Amino acid sequence: MFDLTKINKKNICIMGLMGSGKTIIGRDLSKYLNIKFFDTDNEIEIKTKKSIERIFVENGEVYFREIEEKICIELLTYDNCVISLGGGSIINKKIRREIKKNSYSIYLKVKLDNLLNRLKSSKKRPLLNSKVSKSETLKNLYNDRRKFYEKADFIINNDNDKFQLLEKIKLKLNSYE
Repeated sequence: MFDLTKINKKNICIMGLMGSGKTIIGRDLSKYLNIKFFDTDNEIEIKTKKSIERIFVENGEVYFREIEEKICIELLTYDNCVISLGGGSIINKKIRREIKKNSYSIYLKVKLDNLLNRLKSSKKRPLLNSKVSKSETLKNLYNDRRKFYEKADFIINNDNDKFQLLEKIKLKLNSYE
């Protein structure tokens, strides 16, 4: 099994835009590796006792990003776990520094058309509830974040079958043995 200490890392983090499959892939990967799984958005909801949407409505994005920073930085110091990061957490310099220091990072890259299709009926994504079209919003988010996502240790396309994707990730991780 993959030993993170061989590459001087504590954990694995999954990153990408909303709808890229971070939670699903992260949870399945953690089961395969038999290690704990954390989803930063879920942890934020547990700690604040509010949904992400409610935090955005009642407290705003700045407040959300402050909580996100604290929770992400704490989780990124954990050993032997898979962490699914919120799509926007990567814009935070402190979070990026912790990722680089402690994590083997995997970027789930998805074509914008596929993201739009996956998110078309989602009501739980506060950044998509603006006056700007979902397509334009996703394109802007991608353009703002791409330079950070592309610094991941492993970049993999998640437009198709999740089982094939998981097999490719497993092969990549096992290649470090």
